[in-house]
Amino acid sequence: MRATAVSLCGAAVLVTGLVAAVPSAAGTTAPAAPRAAHTPHHLAWKKCATKDHPTLQCASVQVPLDHDRPHGRKITLALSRIPHTAKHYRGPLLVNPGGPGGSGLAMAGFVADALPKKAAAGYDVIGFDPRGVGRSKPALNCRPGHFAPVRPASVPYTPSLEKAGVDRARAFAQACATKYADVLPFIDTVSAARDLDVVRTRLGARRISYFGYSYGTYLGAVYAKLFPDRVRRMALDSVVDPHQVWYDANLTQDHAFEARHQAFLAWTAKHHAKYRLGSDPARVQARWNAVRAALTHSPAGKKVGAAELEDTFLPGGYFDGYWPMLAEAFSAYAHGGKTAPLVRAYERLGAQDAAGENSYSVYAAVNCRDAGWPRDWARWSRDNWRVHAKSPFMTWNNAWYNAPCAFWQVPSRDPVDVSNPDLPPVLLLQATDDAATPYGGAVTMHHKLRGSSLVVEQGGGNHGVTLSGNACLDRHLARYLTSGEVPRGSAGEADAVCERLPEPKPRSAARGVRDGGPAVSGGPAVSGGPDVTGSPGADLHGMMGSRG
Repeated sequence: MRATAVSLCGAAVLVTGLVAAVPSAAGTTAPAAPRAAHTPHHLAWKKCATKDHPTLQCASVQVPLDHDRPHGRKITLALSRIPHTAKHYRGPLLVNPGGPGGSGLAMAGFVADALPKKAAAGYDVIGFDPRGVGRSKPALNCRPGHFAPVRPASVPYTPSLEKAGVDRARAFAQACATKYADVLPFIDTVSAARDLDVVRTRLGARRISYFGYSYGTYLGAVYAKLFPDRVRRMALDSVVDPHQVWYDANLTQDHAFEARHQAFLAWTAKHHAKYRLGSDPARVQARWNAVRAALTHSPAGKKVGAAELEDTFLPGGYFDGYWPMLAEAFSAYAHGGKTAPLVRAYERLGAQDAAGENSYSVYAAVNCRDAGWPRDWARWSRDNWRVHAKSPFMTWNNAWYNAPCAFWQVPSRDPVDVSNPDLPPVLLLQATDDAATPYGGAVTMHHKLRGSSLVVEQGGGNHGVTLSGNACLDRHLARYLTSGEVPRGSAGEADAVCERLPEPKPRSAARGVRDGGPAVSGGPAVSGGPDVTGSPGADLHGMMGSRG
C-alpha cells in the first residue's frame, strides 16, 4: 500500500500511504519474543521546547540492529516526550503516525494537545522516529532525486514507457542494496516492534499504552503479538488488513482510491458554479483526463507532468479538506492554462523533499522485507492492467511506487499472524469509505484481536479519523485512554457508529483547516514525516502503497 502517515493538524492522519500486501490466509506466527537483554535506566531527556509545545523534551536510545544479537551493532532511535501533569500517572503512551517511514517526533505534542486534558494529562506522551527514519541513525535515503520531476507518465501505454518504469524501480532497489546492504535485512516491522520494547524498558515501564494510525496499526498489532503482557491500552485508527501484507493490499487500495476520486469529481460537479468544470461528474472526469493528457506532453511549470498530477491529487483521497484547493488548481488550468495554482498544489501536496526521500526509502525497505512480493514483472503488468481497466486514477502510479519490491535484494520475511486472545480490550476506529486502509481491514483486525471494540464513522472517507474534528469518535478515544472503557454493541460488525463530518465547502477569503487542509511536509507524509520543531505533516503516500 502506498505509505501513509496521517495529517495531524486537525485533518486526516499518513496519508504517506498505501500498503501493499501478499495474501496470507493463515499467516505465520510471529517469532517468540525473547527476554529483554537490556538493563533499565533513565533516559537523558533534554529540553527541546517549541513555541507551541514549551514542555517538549527529546532523547535518544540505542537498540540492537539485529535483536537476535543484542550485544552486537547498535543503532539510534530519536524520541520526544510531553511529560504527564496529572497526579495519577498512567504510564507512557507511545504514538505513531503511520508510514512505514513516517516521523513521529511531532506527534507527541499533537496528541497531547488534541486529546482532552483529562485524557492526556495522565500519560507521558512519547513520539519516536522508527529505525531508519528522520532523526534516528542511520536514516535511509537510497536514491536522492528518485522523484525529481518530470518523471515518465505512469500509465505504460508503450513498451518504452514500461521499460523506463522498470529500469527506474530496479535502479532504486539496486541503490538501496549498494548503500545499506548491512542495514536492510533489519528494516522491517518485527524489528521495529522489538525496538518499542527496548524503549519500554528504557522508560522503566512494566507496560505501555499505544496509539497508532494507518501503518502504525499494524506495528501496534505486531508489538501486541510479540509482547501481549506488556500492553496496557491500545487504540488503532484507520486499520491495516493484517491478511494483506502487502502486494494484494495495494491492488485493493487502487479500487478504493478510484472511489474517492469519483467522490471528488462529484463534489466538484456539485459546485459547478464555482469551478465551471461541469455539473455532471462524467464531464468533470473528461476534463481531468484531458488535463492529464495535456500535461503528459507539456508539463506545467516544467514540474507537473502526468505523474506529478497524480501525486498532487492523491492526497485528496486521504482527506477531503484538500478538495477545494485541488479543484481551484484544476479549474485554473482547465480555463486558460494557468499553471501557477497547479504548481503550488504540487509543491504543497505532491513534491518529495529530502524528508520525503527518507520516508519513501524506509517505506520500500519495510514493505519489501515484511512479506513476499512477485518477482516476475509479467505478473505485475497483468495484475495492474486488469485493475487499471476499472480504476485508472492511480493504479499505475501506485504500481511504480511499490515496484522496487519486484527487484529487492533482501529476502522477505513471512507475514505475522497477529491473532491474539490475550490482550486487554483494544479500541479500533475506522471510516467506512477510507481508501488507504479499506474498511474490511478493520473488520478482519476486529476478529483477530479477541475482545477488541470497533467504532465506525459511517460514510466517512478520510484517513485518520480521530483528533480531526469528529467529536463522537474523539469521545470514544478519550474515554478509552482515560478509563479503559470500550463500547459494546451490536451495530452489525461495529460496536458503535458515529456520523461522518460534513463535506468541505469551496474556499472563500477566510480559509480554515476544513477548507484547505494542513500543510504537508512529507509522502500519505506526502514527501516525508514531520519534524519535531515543525507542525506535523501527512505521510500521504505511505502506508498503503505507503504513501500511508
